[in-house]
Amino acid sequence: MVSHHRNGRERRARAHPPVGRRGARQKRELGMAVHKGRGFAAINYPIGMNLGGDPSQALVHSNPDGKFMVSLSSIDLGQGMKSVTRQIAAETLGVPVEDVYVDTADSDTGPHCMGSFASRGTHRVGNAVIQAAQEARAVMMEAAAEELEVNAADLVTDGRGNIHVRGAPSRAITTAAASAAAQFKQGRTVSGRGIFLIPLSEVSPETGEMTPVSCFAHAALIVDLEVDDETGEVKVLEINSAYEVGRALNPKLVEQQLVGGAWMGLSHALYETTEPYYPKRDHGPVDFNNYLMPGPGDIAPHNIAVLERPAPDGPYGGKGPGEMCANPVLPAVANAVFDAVGVRVRDLPITPEKILRGLRENGGARPRSRAARAR
Repeated sequence: MVSHHRNGRERRARAHPPVGRRGARQKRELGMAVHKGRGFAAINYPIGMNLGGDPSQALVHSNPDGKFMVSLSSIDLGQGMKSVTRQIAAETLGVPVEDVYVDTADSDTGPHCMGSFASRGTHRVGNAVIQAAQEARAVMMEAAAEELEVNAADLVTDGRGNIHVRGAPSRAITTAAASAAAQFKQGRTVSGRGIFLIPLSEVSPETGEMTPVSCFAHAALIVDLEVDDETGEVKVLEINSAYEVGRALNPKLVEQQLVGGAWMGLSHALYETTEPYYPKRDHGPVDFNNYLMPGPGDIAPHNIAVLERPAPDGPYGGKGPGEMCANPVLPAVANAVFDAVGVRVRDLPITPEKILRGLRENGGARPRSRAARAR
């Protein structure tokens, strides 16, 4: 009986090899394979708009303890608005960044802003914060000059909470003491108002052509992936990208936004949809609570080069990556799929179903030749 069972298991093993080996053998017999592809895309992206001047406003004031509050109606959606505007205000005021707080309340209590969209936050709001902080700084320096009995033009800040006479560091007062003196002795309001407004573009009366933005950011991205021509499954292997963002005011925030934005773009390119699946949508997503998104197991290496070319009209040269970080991923993935199997998918997401339909229409995978890739 034992021998019989063992022989039976051996016969079943020979007849039904493990799934992996069986799948590989069947693919070889049917001409199926996993194909590698590489896709490239380059974009330029407009920063903000020029509709009505695209204004943003900011208010900056000092509390009696020398801490500064920046009031905005520009909402932080997780993109780092508070961190960047805090840095900009601290740099302009000449105080430590820990002495600055940012309040993004709402449009009822904060100064007017067009909104957190169009990748405009760093550029538009940052410029408004600079203007407001410059006005508040001027009052603080006048208060310090009165306390030190010198000309305000002779004073400098050290960025560590001190104001001293240029060339004479021993003659100094803290920014906190200057703010307190202004409010309790001199009757000054250490505050400032700022607004950034884009000059309206000239409009061609013949064509209506105009310049809708003030500056552009740029990106180039390469995606390497694999396409299984049996299942239509796509696996991203690696992403390499270069982004020109003006000046990276907070390099870590920029890197995190570029990585996260690329995976948001990848999710849009390959996963997210509420459209019917083939052949029926019984088991497909029907709303945005159930649709498919990439998880930790889908993450691929992403190598980023941040190119800094300060914008002449940007706050300390910054533009901000914003929505641009997701945009080049979509066409690059579509180009990589075409490179791998010769299927051009023109509507997103690029699902296995769409790839399989394209393969059927093409009569199978048609990878680009090495010669074509070399050209």
